[in-house]
Amino acid sequence: MNHPLGTSRNVVKERYALFTPAGFVPSVLPGWTNCTPFVLISQGLGANFVQTLIALDRNGRGEGATGESEIFAFVIEGKCAVNKRQLGAGGFAYLPPGSDYEFRSAAKNTRLLIFQKRYESLANTAAPEFLTGDEAQVEARPFLGDPHARLKTLLPDSLAFDMAVNIFTYDPGAALPFVETHIMEHGLLMLAGAGVYRLDADWNPVQTGDVIWMAPYCPQWFVALGTEPARYIYYKDVNRSPL
Repeated sequence: MNHPLGTSRNVVKERYALFTPAGFVPSVLPGWTNCTPFVLISQGLGANFVQTLIALDRNGRGEGATGESEIFAFVIEGKCAVNKRQLGAGGFAYLPPGSDYEFRSAAKNTRLLIFQKRYESLANTAAPEFLTGDEAQVEARPFLGDPHARLKTLLPDSLAFDMAVNIFTYDPGAALPFVETHIMEHGLLMLAGAGVYRLDADWNPVQTGDVIWMAPYCPQWFVALGTEPARYIYYKDVNRSPL
């Protein structure tokens, strides 16, 4: 879409950023072929993790090694094999530090969401192992007792994990019960629907495809608007001492 006056919903501030698909700029990533990567959140923004969206052709492929990092990958649409495990839309994979990986697209127009960060080891606790799953098989639980705001936790609740990835679904009109202000950092992708996100002291309209970065202690609140449920997937750092 042409923006002759330079208008945009994109916002980049010290404590948060909002990126819309109209402003996504492709990158080139070593090890990835027949695909278009978009690095949307990174250390250049001030974040402690990387959030990447990758659009793969039918023959799209990515290979490499995690090294000291860990990767969580979510199939937004299409089909993709991760280390030969076949995943459809809603499928996800966790790749621990010190592991090799291979992603292979099995369908045209496959899109992957990837969260990557340096793994923080914990004394007397082994790092997690490679795992895959399907969000359709994960129970959606009412958030703080509200059946109109439902949460799915995709990774096990274990001290071995220093990241969590969840999916929130809100019925139209549902909202977070209070303005959250906490130590955890977030990276978020709107999967469906629309609403308004309060970020710091600003109220931002958001919709399917938008990406949000929230720094630690950034005040945050969301309400779903429109006629369909709003869904987003988000990352947060967990289970480690701040010192």
